[in-house]
Amino acid sequence: MSLFRQHRSFLDALPPYDRKTFLSLGQRRQYAPGEVLLRENDTSTFVLVILSGWSVVMVETDRGTPLILALRGAGELVGDLAAVDQRPRSATVTALEPMEAVVVPGQRFRTFLASRPHATSLIMRQLSSRLRDADHERRSLASRTVLQRLSLSLLDLVARTGHRVPEGIELSLPLPQHELAAAVGATREAVAKALRLLRQEGVVRTGTRRLVVTDVHLLRLLASGGGQSAAGTTTVRNPSPGV
Repeated sequence: MSLFRQHRSFLDALPPYDRKTFLSLGQRRQYAPGEVLLRENDTSTFVLVILSGWSVVMVETDRGTPLILALRGAGELVGDLAAVDQRPRSATVTALEPMEAVVVPGQRFRTFLASRPHATSLIMRQLSSRLRDADHERRSLASRTVLQRLSLSLLDLVARTGHRVPEGIELSLPLPQHELAAAVGATREAVAKALRLLRQEGVVRTGTRRLVVTDVHLLRLLASGGGQSAAGTTTVRNPSPGV
């Protein structure tokens, strides 16, 4: 399961002239941390292309708990599904940090796609990617432990937002425990327990709004299911000969 889109962003994939034209269709807007960009079930049809900052895409489950579907950053498009099919929003998108985006009205977006097959192809690829991600998400929830799913999410964050510090790799976007829980489809208590195991094994260090991965190799091993007991709750680190 991945929180990030794996291919080039919509804006980066547009030819320079089309990129300039698309950005001219809307108005720039600033968003504060925690501000809602799009709300699930809303009937608006505008789209946003993110210029800077990170946002989180989230849905409410039948149990009333949130589930994070993805993180979206600079160059990426959000709100396009409702703009294309003109049905209610399928998710809520919220700013994680100060953000800037261009807000493009839905009708202008549809007209832009109609005149540019390449842009339409990019949107189709994006929608296809979401379907694949949904399939992977269901498989992950059914077959992986909380520790595995958390390890995978942390590796995602390391790859996209990590920077070197003396202790290891610090995340530039350290999600709080309740958002990590929403990202891996688990309770906050289960994620707190998994984080405690990672700290005990020297895989991570945590602090207020700070998370440092100190052993990426072991984190990858845990993500793959290695280094865990049959119950999936303990790790094995540097076993002694004969053990």
